[in-house]
Amino acid sequence: MTSTNSSAPKKVLVQLASIAKAPTIALKYELELEALTSMGAELFEAEANNRDKFLEHAPKVDAVLTSWGVPIDRQAIAALDHCVVIGVGSIGTDMVDVEAATEAGIVVTNVPDIFIEEVADHAMMFLLALNKLVKPLMRFCEEGRWWEMRPVPSAIPRLWGQTLGLLGFGNVGTAVARRSKPFGMNVIACDPYVSELKMTDEGVEPVSFRELIERADYLSIHAPDNAETRHILGTEQFEVMKSTAVVINTSRGPLIDEPAMIAALENG
Repeated sequence: MTSTNSSAPKKVLVQLASIAKAPTIALKYELELEALTSMGAELFEAEANNRDKFLEHAPKVDAVLTSWGVPIDRQAIAALDHCVVIGVGSIGTDMVDVEAATEAGIVVTNVPDIFIEEVADHAMMFLLALNKLVKPLMRFCEEGRWWEMRPVPSAIPRLWGQTLGLLGFGNVGTAVARRSKPFGMNVIACDPYVSELKMTDEGVEPVSFRELIERADYLSIHAPDNAETRHILGTEQFEVMKSTAVVINTSRGPLIDEPAMIAALENG
């Protein structure tokens, strides 16, 4: 990484998810520009799934703002000749090779308190929707099959007294635990990096990973994506789960071994 003229306008490379489309950069990056325009910064957009575009812009930028898109790996970081900071607009930094960035003298930042309550709401929305079979029952109603629908919900136990297992007990996991308590759920959690006292203070029972998998009626995942957690739910775990267990993942997709999950679903 080489130094830049501190008085020159800063060039910022921005990439958002490919579905976040808007007709102009001014509209698409309205919030970013609100913060950066006063600093005289100039934005360059890199298409989320276009690695060549990212590498084309990389040598001339002073900073990168990213929420999703091209993984900023060692090769991408090597192309960031003038960059001093990579700002990740999420809690997790798994899309950036932090070690390579550090070696290059580039600071990587995240937003550790973003969307905690919203993700917890989302997890509870899924839990309630699955418990009440919202989607299939809506389909019955839309197709005029009301009487066929009537006995279906009786096969699902009421939420009160069911066990919610939390894989990870950070900010979001804690927020989900607090939401589930008024619904009468028993909450258990596994997180080797969180004190058991913190869990018990929240009325949550600390358990081992094996016990979590075996006991949970609903398993909600709230762990980061890293070498330790990738595919943490695989064939072995699905085999010991209850056949009626529900898995809710508002974390990262790679925590679940997808072929193993499909096989588990196909085998009941």
